[in-house]
Amino acid sequence: MPVYKAPLRDIRFVQNELLDFPAHYAALPGGADATPETVEAILEEGARFCEEVLAPLNRVGDTEGCTWSADGVKTPTGFKEAYRQFVEGGWPSLAHGAEFGGQGLPESLGFTLSELTGEANWAWAMYPGLSHGAMNTLSAHGTPEQQQTYLTKLVSGQWTGTMCLTEPHCGSDLGMLRTRAEPSADGSYRIHGTKIFISAGEHDLAENIVHIVLARLPDAPEGTKGISLFIVPKFLPDSQGEVGTRNAVNCGSIEHKMGIHGNATCVLNFDGATGFLIGPPNKGLNCMFTFMNMARIGTAIQGLAHAEVAFQGAIRYARERLQMRALSGPKAPDKPADPIIVHPDVRRMLLTIKAFAEGNRALLYFAAKQGDIAQRSADEAARAQAETLLAFVTPIAKAFLTETGFEAANLGVQVYGGHGYIAEWGMEQNVRDARIACLYEGTTGIQALDLLGRKVLLTQGESLKAFTKLVHKFCQAHEGNAELAEFVQPLAQLNKEWGEVTLKIGMAAMQDREEVGAAAVDYLMYSGYACLAYFWADIARLAQEKLAAGTAEEGFYRAKLQTARFYYQRILPRTRTHAAAMLAGAAPLMAMAEEEFSLGY
Repeated sequence: MPVYKAPLRDIRFVQNELLDFPAHYAALPGGADATPETVEAILEEGARFCEEVLAPLNRVGDTEGCTWSADGVKTPTGFKEAYRQFVEGGWPSLAHGAEFGGQGLPESLGFTLSELTGEANWAWAMYPGLSHGAMNTLSAHGTPEQQQTYLTKLVSGQWTGTMCLTEPHCGSDLGMLRTRAEPSADGSYRIHGTKIFISAGEHDLAENIVHIVLARLPDAPEGTKGISLFIVPKFLPDSQGEVGTRNAVNCGSIEHKMGIHGNATCVLNFDGATGFLIGPPNKGLNCMFTFMNMARIGTAIQGLAHAEVAFQGAIRYARERLQMRALSGPKAPDKPADPIIVHPDVRRMLLTIKAFAEGNRALLYFAAKQGDIAQRSADEAARAQAETLLAFVTPIAKAFLTETGFEAANLGVQVYGGHGYIAEWGMEQNVRDARIACLYEGTTGIQALDLLGRKVLLTQGESLKAFTKLVHKFCQAHEGNAELAEFVQPLAQLNKEWGEVTLKIGMAAMQDREEVGAAAVDYLMYSGYACLAYFWADIARLAQEKLAAGTAEEGFYRAKLQTARFYYQRILPRTRTHAAAMLAGAAPLMAMAEEEFSLGY
């Protein structure tokens, strides 16, 4: 049975030492309450809840799954009680506005809690997690009346929220959606249609579920320009804002899935359900991006979570499992064999998982910090800079962290050998749960097109430059540091190449637009490895400074330095393959005629 331990020391390292969150919070409007003492108390209590309450339910959720009936969906044993404790602890309100009952703490602090809950039990964490996007959408686009009715209940956790986009015939191509909204005399709308793959769309944890739904008005133009956004609650609020009559939205079935069995993935039927317009007519997709961008960062947390879980399980097993002798001679001569952690290939796997978990945590909290600044800073230039950086790293975080999180989960199984394939160890569940992260909120290919097409080429490379300038300044500041040369020199070369390959792809795309799609995924993965190279170089810099100054945690900082070296020497060379592949162009992909794909059958 896997045992989860919240990685508080590494979280503190990233937040307090690498990214200086204490100074960030002190300078952030509304961040004064996030004192080091408050943050520490939140970390400690959040860790306790996750370790003692959520983690023991992780396998329960996987083996029991959710149960559908015409009366509703029942969640696995213990899930409802855990949610009750979560709400009573005030956790849903942590990073939301005080005017709606929230605690008003910075969003990045909420990300920390999301990491811990996701690592302990991702399927459970999705129930409250999806509410954050609904709350942010209502905060940005809801009327004062809508905010008072729905936002206060969502902030308290009394109600939960979902996002309803996908339909049976359309996934990422939302311009094809058919769900329709017919105006009623009272100013509301009647929503007709079917949505699928709705995570947490029906459950027994909260008394009401607020669905955020995309639909078309009768006179809407075709495509994405004709989409509006609606609030469709499971139960309509009464005159006091409490649960009233049942709305005409029902869960037709739940999906039988590869993983995340503890979370209900629903087919929702809207049979003339009462809905309320959010934002301007036909501008729903613009409003929905508030929800979707937060959901993408939330999915990036999932990639980090699966890597962390894989590492914790793999390192524990590698220290205990005895198999064979080290080629250089016995390392545990008093035992019948050596622990497998002495073998180079096991160390390769462990270090790969560790490099992704810790490097991805730095990237994720960097993104969260930019989100704080973009939302709260009083400095207009700082807000604009943060918005540009956040827009750039969001598709990288969503896709790269989930792809490498899935790789890490697979390596976790591999460390265990045959035992990793057996359910009792928890590693195979981690793989199954991780697989969906590369798919929902936009597949890796969709994120890659967003990065290369919209964020980079459409801005003439300005969003890329916002990040590469950070890297350039770091390299300039440390170019004379001989101890950092092993990181700074290759990082500077990679940073220069990043701009060059972008220009080459852009020039090729001017002749053939298919070049963007052909290069996109390799470009995104290349960008992800480049981002982590920057963070690992900075981590190495900090570790060297701590070791030189003298520290009681020498082992901790030496491990950071050694992992940085492993990343640069054994993982960063993957950029060579991605560079060659993206510059090979579209011809190898598009030359084959469609009918020739299946001529071997």
